[in-house]
Amino acid sequence: MRVFKKIPSGFCANCYLVTEDGDKAVAIDPSPDVLKEAARLNLSLQAALLTHGHFDHVGGCAALRAAGVPVGCLDVERSLAETHTMAREFGYPEPSVTVDFVFSDGDVLSFAGMTFSVLHTPGHTAGSCCFLTKGGGEEVLFTGDTLFKGDVGRFDLPTGSGAALMQSLEKLAAFGDLPVYPGHGDDTTLQWEKTHNRYFK
Repeated sequence: MRVFKKIPSGFCANCYLVTEDGDKAVAIDPSPDVLKEAARLNLSLQAALLTHGHFDHVGGCAALRAAGVPVGCLDVERSLAETHTMAREFGYPEPSVTVDFVFSDGDVLSFAGMTFSVLHTPGHTAGSCCFLTKGGGEEVLFTGDTLFKGDVGRFDLPTGSGAALMQSLEKLAAFGDLPVYPGHGDDTTLQWEKTHNRYFK
């Protein structure tokens, strides 16, 4: 499995392109330039998966749908993703988002020769989720704004909850060591976070 990270201009969220065969790929939290980046890497996008519905993680959705790439999010996050991405509150234009399919906690999605196990991890938003992704025998964890290197996503925005976020971290702590690709900032590992991140203590 190969993971390509693209940080868009403006609000610095991480957009990931994930591929198993170097041909077909999945976009996680697509940025506005995701199609251009996929073309540069000669990747054919099969789907886009959202960890949550905030504007800085959904900017490429309209372009992807126009290109025939379906967009999916957790069922309980659909309303926020399509109607209240928080863009105006931060001074950004509201992106156009239409969700083509939804999934639930525990679902296993199959795209581009990989599986994406859905972990509902509320806290940053009520419908935040992580993806435990497996391809070629390797497993990695995409955490969105649930978990950053040495930190967590803020939980004072609409539908956020500090108590729910702490429970979500307990859910992640049950896994062994995994590479972690967060929604902002540097990559990390789950073991490093369990040892050094104060929110796990």
